[in-house]
Amino acid sequence: MDLELSDDQFELRDNIRSVLEGACPPSVVRAVYEGQGTSAELWQQMVELYWPALGVAEDAGGLGMGFVEVGLLAEELGRAAAPGPLLAMVTQYIPMVEAAGAADPLAAAIAGETIGALAYAENGRWEPAAVAASAEGSGDAWSVTGTKGAVLGGANADVFAVVARTAEGLGVFLVERSDAAVDVPALLDPGLELADLEFAAAPATVLLAPGPDAEAVIDAVASQASVAMALHVIGACRRIFEVTLDYAKVREQYDRVIGSFQALKHRFAEMYLAVERANAVGYYAALAIAEDAPDRAEAVHVAKAAAGDCQRLLAQDGLQLHGGIGYTWENDLHFLLKRAKSGDVLCGGRGFHRARLAALLGLGEAA
Repeated sequence: MDLELSDDQFELRDNIRSVLEGACPPSVVRAVYEGQGTSAELWQQMVELYWPALGVAEDAGGLGMGFVEVGLLAEELGRAAAPGPLLAMVTQYIPMVEAAGAADPLAAAIAGETIGALAYAENGRWEPAAVAASAEGSGDAWSVTGTKGAVLGGANADVFAVVARTAEGLGVFLVERSDAAVDVPALLDPGLELADLEFAAAPATVLLAPGPDAEAVIDAVASQASVAMALHVIGACRRIFEVTLDYAKVREQYDRVIGSFQALKHRFAEMYLAVERANAVGYYAALAIAEDAPDRAEAVHVAKAAAGDCQRLLAQDGLQLHGGIGYTWENDLHFLLKRAKSGDVLCGGRGFHRARLAALLGLGEAA
């Protein structure tokens, strides 16, 4: 397994970063936070660049890149604290639709004609055992009943891929927005466009027929989403480190820049190591998924837990090292802090993934 990015991958990352620096400066993020703008224009630019198709196979109309490239996109979106549905689309909804072999919904998604979201988690739990939403029916006539929480990209989605339970096991069903009750609560990070959903015998069509095969696909997509979210968090953490270091190079106390103080140098070293460690295990997990490595499941849990540890340190020290200015609304730091904190709990928090890792290694039972 080669852990070094290729020249093409470095170029892709740099191109994505360059586009986001121009199209998604902090002023765009602030406008979304303050209700003075939306992510619609940014989303259209991303569609024009064909980013939703990044990880889709060429024979399905995509760009044919792998999961590592999807991870690079997720990381750069985190670094910019980018608002909008792209993260949900490219790491959750589109992979589910592609895995189901649903050609028409896939084509509409990668063309930006439809915005979709994966409705999986219930009661804050990102796992099959938590799924209580049910589906009933046969053939083309199905209905879904239940609730889903913290659906990434759900606030503005046109259609939901709902994981629901049947007598044959878990399946995935497409439900139109008009047939769901969508609640958008007050959010720590409005750029993630989270929503809570309720379905009351909502008309649905089958995306993945219930059964063991569907459950395997759901697990695979959930693993990809977890690693992508880990890399997204790491992207925000890396940017926290960069802006905090820049601040420490110009902020003066006692006629010296604070970055020259030995104690702060130690803290910056710890922050840097936390980001690099999380980045290394995150991309190891991305490669494990891309290459279907035997330790893939363990790598997923390690990556998400490491990203959670990283954000805890970077959010704390990034805020403290900015001093009083870091607590102000006018400072752009809080966009990154909130993205890192929100990303930690989405797709399972660090405690959840540690418990699953322990269970896999035979060290205890999953909570």
